[in-house]
Amino acid sequence: MKKLTLLAFLGLSAVAFSQNTKSEPDNVKEKTALIVPADQAELEAKKKAAEEKAKLPKPYDPKADAQADINKLVAQAKKEGKNIMIQAGGNWCIWCLRFNNFVQTTPELKEIVDKKYLYYHLNYSPDNKNEKVFAQYINVKEQQFYPFFIILDKNGKKIHVQQSEVLEDGKGYSKEKVKEFLEKGKIL
Repeated sequence: MKKLTLLAFLGLSAVAFSQNTKSEPDNVKEKTALIVPADQAELEAKKKAAEEKAKLPKPYDPKADAQADINKLVAQAKKEGKNIMIQAGGNWCIWCLRFNNFVQTTPELKEIVDKKYLYYHLNYSPDNKNEKVFAQYINVKEQQFYPFFIILDKNGKKIHVQQSEVLEDGKGYSKEKVKEFLEKGKIL
C-alpha cells in the first residue's frame, strides 16, 4: 500500500510539475510578445515625432516681452484695420509647430492670415509662462490644451478664444476647418 501511495504521489507530482513548466514559457512568451512590440512602437513614434519637430520652424520666443509685443501689434492693428491672432503654445508642442507650418505653407491659408490678421505666437514654457499676459484673456487656473488661439480686435479687445482640437484631422489639420476659422475668427 505504501508503494502504491508513493507511486500515486510521484505520478501526480510529475503531472502537476509538467503542467507548470509547459504553461510558464507560454505565459512568458505572451507577456513578452505584448510588451516588446508596444515599447518598440512607442519608441519609434517618439523618434518620428522628434524628427518631425526638429524640421519644423520654431516661432515661439521664450525671451520675448510678450506684453510689449502685443502692445505694438495693437498699435499696428489700429493703423491697418486688422485683427490680431495670438497662437498660444511653445516650441515644445508638436501640434503648435504643425499648425504654424500648415498655415505658413498653405498659400490659401497664409493669404487669409496676411490679409485679416497680425499673427503672434505667445510662448508658454517652463522658461516663460507669460502668466500675466495669459490672465488678460483666459482663466490661467484652468487647464489649457495647446495650441489655442486668442482673437483680438484692432483695439486689443478679446473677441474669441478658440481651441485647436476642432481644427485637427488625423496627425494634422483640416484645411477646410482652418480656413473657416481664419475667415470667421471662430469655429464651434
